[in-house]
This record gives sequence, structure tokens and C-alpha cells, in this order.
Amino acid sequence: MRKPIRAGPEVRDEFDELLVSRGVGVAFQPIVELSTGDVVGYEALARPPAGSSFADPAALFAEAYRRGRVGELDWICRAAAFAAALDKNVPPDLPLFLNAEPSAMDAPCPPDLRDLATAATERCQFVIEVTERSLTDDPATLLAAIGRIREVSMALALDDVGADPASLALMPLIAPDIIKLDLRLVQAQPTEEVAWIVSAVLAESERTGALILAEGVETERHVAVARAMGATLGQGWFFGVPAPLPDDLVASRRPLRLAPIPPPPADTPFSTAVAHRSPVTSTTELLVATSRHLEHEVLRSAGKAVLLSSFQNATRFTPATRRRYERLARRTVLTTAFGRDMPAEPGRRIRGANLHPDDPLCDEWAVVVVGNQLSAALVARAASASAPGEPAQWEVIITHDRDLVLAAAKSLLQRLPAVQG
Repeated sequence: MRKPIRAGPEVRDEFDELLVSRGVGVAFQPIVELSTGDVVGYEALARPPAGSSFADPAALFAEAYRRGRVGELDWICRAAAFAAALDKNVPPDLPLFLNAEPSAMDAPCPPDLRDLATAATERCQFVIEVTERSLTDDPATLLAAIGRIREVSMALALDDVGADPASLALMPLIAPDIIKLDLRLVQAQPTEEVAWIVSAVLAESERTGALILAEGVETERHVAVARAMGATLGQGWFFGVPAPLPDDLVASRRPLRLAPIPPPPADTPFSTAVAHRSPVTSTTELLVATSRHLEHEVLRSAGKAVLLSSFQNATRFTPATRRRYERLARRTVLTTAFGRDMPAEPGRRIRGANLHPDDPLCDEWAVVVVGNQLSAALVARAASASAPGEPAQWEVIITHDRDLVLAAAKSLLQRLPAVQG
């Protein structure tokens, strides 16, 4: 049972002392190949010091969030893993998995930990874990941080997949190297919801080559269930409890083969699509009808989706459009509206992004829909001016190619501002 968190001066003093002394410990749990039982990596798990008022890492991070010091604590936890990896001379093909708080992924490394971090990342391989629960909180910040992780060639694992089925629509936008199935999927009785989640994970793995890792494996039955779900890797007490790294670490006989790092997003949805498809000429009236069709696909889709739309400027986001998008937002994980002078919240549950007048997206019309089994995009760019009295003309590409739709979505999401406060 978790101890209550005390929020008085005593805990604040203890918390300060813990951070100043870099007093967070670390334990490691093995990750194994299910077919052989060979250890292919370890997950580093932060541990409060013995006798601490903080019962577990969750309590420790809860205090850090209250104090606004999550970034510093996150680095201290990582540093504990770095020090252990260097002390045990972990082979470079035996990766260590590090948990990262999404809100802290942009935090700079404290000066006294930089040399340690540099030495560890040069000698060892690390996989950064982000939790599925974090995807919808602040996708812009998370996606930007993930891009920087990719730039330093760190692999990415998506943790707790299945804990929140609604966020499955965002999983393809993260493009993880490793997908970690939430322990309830392995331990609970099979249901239609579990089958739906596993199907979505298998589809992502088949499309990208991402590895599937099952958490919470505690029995032989769990091993069989995990393998039936497509997992090739497993983690849990059946294979080992969290403990210090062993002294006799050896290189893995079958190193993990991680998916290739995806390319950075293109500048705009249209520039993304036109590199692969030839546009056709269309009118505003036809684009309106097609946009409505794609929006309705959100309502008809199984599970929740992501809806990203660009309106050139806020005047095009009319009261009628706002009411329509508020209805759509109730069926989505994320609904956005991009445009010049667009407010941060143009409607209930709608994320707005104000475009700079020089942004080329101001000349584009885009409706991009991504879901578990849904991918569609309309991208258009204003053509040359029409003669007086003639309908406005657009260069248009409509695609259902999932990779192309996801690329268009990422080009929009990189413009979404971070959540304030």
C-alpha cells in the first residue's frame, strides 16, 4: 500500500536534500527474448533512498511536479543509470531502457552530470521510454522532444500501450522502435477490447518493423499469451525482479534489431504529398464537400482518431465550423485548427495554432485524419488567381496511403504550440 505523501516543510526539505545529494537509487529488470530466454537488455527503474518519506518513484515525481523540478529529478534518475552502466561496463549491444517524463525531455542536463551523461551515451546504448498516457497531454512538446532523441540516435520505446486505448491513434505518429504492451493485456482474460488493441499494435509492427515487448510476464501462461499477441520480447518477475546489474554482463547473442530512424517531417502537408503524388485542379466547392466527407469518417471510425485541419486564417473557422468541430472533438484524441490569427482554443477541446504570415501553410488547405484503422488526407495549395467571376482554383492531392498521411500529419503537428502552464 502506498504511503500518504506529506506536503509540509519536512518533505520539502527532504526533497531538496535528495536532489542536491543526487540521492536517487536505481535497480534493473532484465528484458529477454521470449523464444530463447536470453537477456537482450535491462530497464533502469528509479528507487527512492531507503527510509525515504517517498514510498515509490511515483510519489517522488508527484512532489517534483508540485515543486516544478521534474527536469532536474529526471536527469538525476538517468544519471544513476548512467553511473551503473559505466561501473559494470555494459556492452554496447545490451541496451538499457530509461524512463523519461515527457514534460522534462527538453530540460537541460545539470552541469555536474554532463560528463557522466556524455561518457555513458558514447559507450552504451540507451532506449528512451515514454508512456502512452503522455501522448494526448501535450503532443507538440512530446513530438519535438522525440525528434531531438532521434537526432542523437537514441531508440524509442512506447510504454504502457493499451492502458489508454484512445491514444492508439497517436502511436503511429510517435513511430516507436519498441512497443511495450501494458501488463493488463497479458494478465487479464481476453476480451474484444484487448483483441482490438493487440490488432492495432500488430498492424503498427508489421508496417514499421517495431518490436513488441510484453510487460508483466509472471507465469508460463503469461509467456504463452505474450507470444500469441505477437511479442518477441518479455519483461516481468518470471524472468527476474529489479536488482543491481550483475557483474558478469556479456554481449547479447542476438542483439535487438531496431527499426530505422524515420526521416524528419517535410515543411507542409502539400510539399509532403506532392513529392509522391501529382496534384489535380479543383474548386473550393468540391474541397468543402471532400473536407466534410473526411470529417464524417471520424464519426464512422472504430475508436478515436486524430483530426488535423488547416484553415489558412481564422476567419475561415466560422461559428458553424466551430460547432461542427466541437462535435468532432468529442470523438477524437486530438482535434486541431491551424491558421493565421487562430486562437489557442478556438472551441471546446480544440487546439489552435496561430501561423506566422510568412508560413507557407497559410496558402494551404489541409484535412488530415489518422485513426486505428483510418488514414486519409486532403491537401491543397492555392493555384494562380482565377479570372473575375470564376471559382477559386486549387492544386489538390487526396490520399489514403498511411505513410503519406502520417507524414502530412507530422508536418502539421510540428507547428502545434506547447501547452502553457
